[in-house]
Amino acid sequence: MMRTRCLLGLRTFVAFAAKLWSFSALLRWQICMVIQHQTVKRKIMVLDPDETLIHSHHDGVLRLTVWPGMPPDFILKVVIDKHPVRFFPHVDFFLEVVSEWWELMVFIASMEIYGSSVADKLDNSRSILKTRYYGQHCTLELGSYIKDLSLVHSDLSSIVILANSPGVYRSHPDKAITIKSWFSDPSDTTLLNLLPMLDALRFTADVRSVLSHNLHQYRFW
Repeated sequence: MMRTRCLLGLRTFVAFAAKLWSFSALLRWQICMVIQHQTVKRKIMVLDPDETLIHSHHDGVLRLTVWPGMPPDFILKVVIDKHPVRFFPHVDFFLEVVSEWWELMVFIASMEIYGSSVADKLDNSRSILKTRYYGQHCTLELGSYIKDLSLVHSDLSSIVILANSPGVYRSHPDKAITIKSWFSDPSDTTLLNLLPMLDALRFTADVRSVLSHNLHQYRFW
């Protein structure tokens, strides 16, 4: 009888110890994850807005790619032209979330008077798009305005560019995230679909170790 009680007591103790160990291991893992999220160095995401975050056209003339009757979100007056501008679906939520993970910058190949107005509308008084580059910072090469990311930061392992045209990042294809051009489809969820990947990518030591695997998809001329 005494032996049976001892065995039962031992089994109870082992089961309790196992549960305690599992809980302790889970707690340590959760603490490590919290520390990792708090100490990760913020990387830089360069945004090329045209056809990526917005779509605009000149002189109030609608392109065939714009859905009839779809109103612009705002209209810019640049010199003597009018520029109706439409936001990419979910762009405000996308910027709000990603700005918590990445340092955001705008690099647009247009005149500063246009680009700064677009950036102001996208920023929406949140101070998340304070650093901006415009047409004068681009290099004209093979008919495309190339965005040299070395102007943004010297550490190219921690920079990505989000754009719709491979031509604009010809000199840095291993730091690019390419999305399809957007014109007016209100049901597009491309930006939302990018969020899980962007959340994971920010923890890599070198973004090129991931993005370089997509180089076979790009044609630069």
